[in-house]
Amino acid sequence: MPHVNDLWEIRKASTTLNRKGNHMLKKKGLLVGAAVAVLSLVATTFTATTATAAGCEEYSKWKGTGTVKIFAGIRDPEASVMEKMFAEFTKCTGIKIAYEGTDQFETLLPVRVKGGNAPDLAIIPQPGLVATMVATGKAVPITAATRANLSKYYNPAWASFTTINGRIYGAPFGASSKSLVWYSPAQFKKLNISIPDTWKDLDAAAAKFKAAGANPWCAGIESGAATGWPATDWIEQMVLREHGPKKYNQWWQGKLKFSSPEILGAMNKVSAWLGTSSQVGDLKSVATRKFQDAGVPGLKAGTCGMLQQASFYSSMFPAGTTFGPSGDADAFYLPPTNTKFGKPIMGGGEFPVAFSKKKEVGFVQDYLSSPVYGIERAKEGGWTSANSGIPLSSYSDPVLKVVAAQLQNKSGAIVFDASDLMPTAVNGAFWKEMTKYYAEGKSMKDVAASIDANW
Repeated sequence: MPHVNDLWEIRKASTTLNRKGNHMLKKKGLLVGAAVAVLSLVATTFTATTATAAGCEEYSKWKGTGTVKIFAGIRDPEASVMEKMFAEFTKCTGIKIAYEGTDQFETLLPVRVKGGNAPDLAIIPQPGLVATMVATGKAVPITAATRANLSKYYNPAWASFTTINGRIYGAPFGASSKSLVWYSPAQFKKLNISIPDTWKDLDAAAAKFKAAGANPWCAGIESGAATGWPATDWIEQMVLREHGPKKYNQWWQGKLKFSSPEILGAMNKVSAWLGTSSQVGDLKSVATRKFQDAGVPGLKAGTCGMLQQASFYSSMFPAGTTFGPSGDADAFYLPPTNTKFGKPIMGGGEFPVAFSKKKEVGFVQDYLSSPVYGIERAKEGGWTSANSGIPLSSYSDPVLKVVAAQLQNKSGAIVFDASDLMPTAVNGAFWKEMTKYYAEGKSMKDVAASIDANW
């Protein structure tokens, strides 16, 4: 999927909720190497007024001087909230933060790093891009203090996403869960549907919507140049649930091909779940329906029953929408299909990666991975973190509170979006071929073979 900040551009006039992807943030980032369009850049520098202001005790270990430059794809409205946090950091530490956000981040960062103009910190949403930056020799491993935060507050899986040759290059900043199903509490009540705990329960809920004359599932995969990414998520969810994290990871690493019995089997299960007219309505319409319109207004109107989409989809609902079991919309965990693997989560996240060894850069990286930043940011809403040091009471939104609880589980299985980890050519083919399944009726077998040709 496109970087979640591009999703924000869609909704920023009517909502203050944030993104992924990742929000998460789901990713998926802008295609690297695409023609650079008109750039949307924002730059802000925060200047210290005093390093001894009241309420600054928690910042005392980060006192310093100078300016730290941060580059990311995060733009308004999220950027403004983030900059509010930076201003407090500057006031308390004396370290200035110069932030720059752009809608061409994934394209510009490699150019800047190669050209000797790397930022001090880049907030990177794709582990694959982190690896690309490490390969340049310019990226710097995280500091001991940031490693301590990672060890103390995060599920060990998060460290693995940016570990390259035994060294860790980023601790998660924001994070999102993609393993959710959105629904209308009013429609569930009307049809006497309880929250599904098993896949059998999920099928039963779908059957009630079908009997009521509605499409059981809402679906739309149109997303400009990235059309098809929601369908890749559905495949990823099924591979994870059917075969568990180990084979899921072998898949994105290229050790299990799309045409393998395991992956093709999961793809065929998605075909039965979200790939028939009896479940989602006209398949060609799925290919042309904008993903952000997939569940709005269908869920509330009852024309479709459920939507499998990430936590950042909250930003797609109209301004004034209330969330929670008694609200206009709510979300529940997508049930497992194979109880052998428990309740695994497919997540997304962003990782501040350093390109400078200055101590102030390490201080900012440490701060961004700490509960000090996370607690205050969570209170602002529209954002979740995998940091277990952030009390769930910091999240006022009921849905985000549930998401945060999932992400904070330090023992559960968490994997990253597989297509974000695949080579660019395979990722792009995955989007395009899944679109052909809906738009042209291409079989899953042929879809798998076409994608495999890009490894």
